[in-house]
Amino acid sequence: MTLIRKLAVAYAFMFFALVAIGYVSALNDADGYLFGLYRLQRYDGLLHGFSGLWALLAGLVSHRQSVLYFKLFGSVYVFDGLLGLITGSGCFDGGILMGGFRPVADIDFPARFVANAPHLAIGGLAVFAGFWLSRRLAERVAAA
Repeated sequence: MTLIRKLAVAYAFMFFALVAIGYVSALNDADGYLFGLYRLQRYDGLLHGFSGLWALLAGLVSHRQSVLYFKLFGSVYVFDGLLGLITGSGCFDGGILMGGFRPVADIDFPARFVANAPHLAIGGLAVFAGFWLSRRLAERVAAA
């Protein structure tokens, strides 16, 4: 199993863990915010579960599917994080569809950054794995 495939499986377990910890009452405050920061809705759990299932299937099927997963998934997650950072609304949570663009002045920058940092980090690492790391590993194999 290649490193890219192992990373896809690791992403799967990360997402499955995220779904699971969302249901641990000790990690949620009285208002239902995970770690006091994020309110995860049922559709968030479905989205994270689907992301994990996609990563697991890609990792188990092939290197090529894992690279495709990281390229597509990572690009969309980075886009969502940037959109949330810039506009205050994300696309995955339906914020743009349901509420439109929120006035950025209504949400202070530190809060927007904290809310979108997970998607930027997870998506950024996926983009790195799909576009850069996979190419470097392929070059090493070809040179050997």
